[in-house]
Amino acid sequence: MKEILDAIQSSESTSADFAALPLPESYRAITVHKDEAEMFAGLSTRDKDPRKSIHLDEVPIPELGPGEALVAVMASSVNYNSVWTSIFEPVSTFNFLERYGRLSELTKRHDLPYHIIGSDLAGVVLRTGPGVNAWQPGDEVVAHCLSVELESSDGHNDTMLDPEQRIWGFETNFGGLAEIALVKSNQLMPKPRHLSWEEAAAPGLVNSTAYRQLVSRNGAGMKQGDNVLIWGASGGLGSYATQFALAGGANPICVVSSPEKADICRAMGAEAVIDRNAEGYKFWKDEQTQDPREWKRFGKRIREFTGGEDIDIVFEHPGRETFGASVYVTRKGGTITTCASTSGYMHEYDNRYLWMSLKRIIGSHFANYREAWEANRLVAKGKIHPTLSKVYSLEDTGQAAYDVHRNLHQGKVGVLALSPREGLGVSDPELREKHLDAINRFRNI
Repeated sequence: MKEILDAIQSSESTSADFAALPLPESYRAITVHKDEAEMFAGLSTRDKDPRKSIHLDEVPIPELGPGEALVAVMASSVNYNSVWTSIFEPVSTFNFLERYGRLSELTKRHDLPYHIIGSDLAGVVLRTGPGVNAWQPGDEVVAHCLSVELESSDGHNDTMLDPEQRIWGFETNFGGLAEIALVKSNQLMPKPRHLSWEEAAAPGLVNSTAYRQLVSRNGAGMKQGDNVLIWGASGGLGSYATQFALAGGANPICVVSSPEKADICRAMGAEAVIDRNAEGYKFWKDEQTQDPREWKRFGKRIREFTGGEDIDIVFEHPGRETFGASVYVTRKGGTITTCASTSGYMHEYDNRYLWMSLKRIIGSHFANYREAWEANRLVAKGKIHPTLSKVYSLEDTGQAAYDVHRNLHQGKVGVLALSPREGLGVSDPELREKHLDAINRFRNI
């Protein structure tokens, strides 16, 4: 690993130098173990502790197949799917690995008694497999987490519709929370040159997810002037949705849960911010009964920010807790886009407000390669900025996942892999200086 790191840190290393580097037989990786999948049985979601299930193991380097690349991971980050994996909810991810392993002789590699997790990375290509032409050893890259096979016609209009679509590091093995990762070459994108390794690793999954859900024609197709309600607007997903709304000429109405999070949204440029805890919104009377009066009170508050207009687009991801209110406050003919369900998957809403007002609910899941590329391009141009708030060592990934699970974080939480310290990897200091305040916005909380 030292030779690999020395080559990455040398300004004189060539592609041939990287191609000639000997690969180690093993590397360090963050894993969960198959024989521990029932360790949290009987506990509530909140009481399941990722620090108990996440391990730092030495694992063998995987076989490199056609169309694939091995990447030296300088930094990664924690997403909510890593939390789900670590607490074995809604199902154990070993179910995904077993199913993928049955697909072909090559995919059998993924069906292991351990799962190397993580769906983001920034690093350097070490090796490419047969059929890879666009990338070479030594290329500095970030990875998006869509893994597809594309043997079915279904995925060729939108690769997210491929029947064999999976999320790398969640539904596949050999993820990014490790010193080396195995990816398909069509996951790779150029690393933004003005960002450090840990900053470049942060946007990946959430930035692309927010782009598809809000901006893409496959999502809400946001346009200038739209009123966009953004739940959790300072969080991992919401912080990018807020930036896309502002950059695209829309009017974000940011919903947060504390004064500190409200300040972050205002620092990003949002003017309409609702602290739902301070204003006491309780959309459920009890576990079975919602309170339409609270929907109405919430809608009235929104109209105070919009000059009397209702919401054009709701950026939904909390799920059960907020979905009834989201459907209610959307204007006639408006759109609710939903991904994830961090407060519960069983959504309930009053369908009269949907069908009689011609509203639409759009399910959105991650992003195709083109959408991810466009989202990354905006980061590389300094139009959208990372929302990195804190960085952990690989050894402390369990604590990082715990913080995300308990919502103790802001924006994104980063993890250093091979990078020996923060701040390395910047190759365009001029562009960085221009946007330094925005890059560090979530650091200065």
